[in-house]
Amino acid sequence: MSKKDQARIPSGMAGIVRYSEEPKETIKIKPEYVVYFTVGLIVLEVILKFYG
Repeated sequence: MSKKDQARIPSGMAGIVRYSEEPKETIKIKPEYVVYFTVGLIVLEVILKFYG
C-alpha cells in the first residue's frame, strides 16, 4: 500500500481510546462448577484432616 491509500483518523477524542472488541475467553467454565469444585476441595480437606 502506498501512503496515498491510507486513511487518517482525526484525533477528536482527546486521547481516549475505545476498543470495540472484547477479549475472547479461551476457557469457559460456568460459575456453578467453580463453586462445586471449591466446596468439594474444602470437604476433602476436612475429611483428610480428621482421618489423616
